[in-house]
Amino acid sequence: MNTTAPDPTPTTQALAWCLHLLILGLLTLTAVRAITQHQAHAAATTATATLCALVYAAGPLLPRIRRSRPAATWWLTTVGAVWLALLILSPDAVWVAFPLYFLQLHLLPRRTGHLAVTATAAAAITGFAAHQHSFAPAMAIGPALGAAVAVAVVRGYQALYRESEQRRRLIDELTATRADLARAQRTAGMLAERERLAREIHDTLAQGLSSIQLLLRAAERALPDRPGTAARHVDQARQAAQDNLAEARRFVAALTPPALENTTLADALERLCDTTGARHRLDVTFHRTGNPGPLATADEVALLRIAQSALANTVRHAGATTADITLGYLDDHITLDITDNGRGFDPTRLPAPEPEHGGFGLAAMRARVHALGGSLTLESAPGHGTALAARIPRTPATEPEVRP
Repeated sequence: MNTTAPDPTPTTQALAWCLHLLILGLLTLTAVRAITQHQAHAAATTATATLCALVYAAGPLLPRIRRSRPAATWWLTTVGAVWLALLILSPDAVWVAFPLYFLQLHLLPRRTGHLAVTATAAAAITGFAAHQHSFAPAMAIGPALGAAVAVAVVRGYQALYRESEQRRRLIDELTATRADLARAQRTAGMLAERERLAREIHDTLAQGLSSIQLLLRAAERALPDRPGTAARHVDQARQAAQDNLAEARRFVAALTPPALENTTLADALERLCDTTGARHRLDVTFHRTGNPGPLATADEVALLRIAQSALANTVRHAGATTADITLGYLDDHITLDITDNGRGFDPTRLPAPEPEHGGFGLAAMRARVHALGGSLTLESAPGHGTALAARIPRTPATEPEVRP
């Protein structure tokens, strides 16, 4: 019954019940021996033992004594006083001193508890010697040894309790840290997925919508004088919308882009050049150098998206008439170069990205390349065109990939 301890555990509850039963058993034994052995003051001894049992039983039952250390101290003092009266009446009361040691060490502060145990042991020795009308060193061994055992047991229990509390706090900290780590991982996963979707939306939907807008403007300018040209532009816009719808469905499911289905990266880039040249007033040429070989899907997707984004920027901003895409297979790297003869710009004075006007293309390209451990180089100057070079480590596919 520690008034400063947290809620009792099953172990501490079992120990408390053992202590209760020990004290009540020893008091009962004192009263029974006084009656059966026809000791002097047997009636007074029985009444005092009963009173001591009642006073002791009040401690675990009264809530105030369980919650307040001063109230528990007064209760323990009353129990000790009644026990001293019982000790005066019967020498058998000396055995009650042993459980009293545990109560005093458990309820009182450390120094006060030790003093109380010493005083109780001295009273037990003195009372027993008085009843025997003599004193011998052997009379002091029992109470003194019992006090030493009680001190050792209580101090050992308190040390184990402190160690258990430290372990409990450590486990709580580890649990909290694991929960924080799980939240951080979920947040990182959501941010990574958001970044992936942002890149895919920019390189597919945004560029596709921009291409559709340019085609519809061209169709509008052709009307009403050139209805055939306008119809061709509208048909190209419809095809672009269909292609981008397929792209949107695929990147939401994180699958391979449709442009890479049943084909190689080189063929996909060549088809991209043909499609861009057919839809816009731009002569796009594809070149391939080195020895081609199978690549990891992530590398192919990244290079295809970079080429799509670069050509879209050329169509929208460069005002170029020709563009070249070169895919190079080196021994340990793969390169992608996109050049045009457009108006160019100053790379050091790029406008900040804005939701209304775009400007996220270069950042998305760099993110794709850096995620694969590569590098992206941009060279341009006003009136001298633009050159974009992506270089990533060559990671061959470990096994042939079957694309849907």
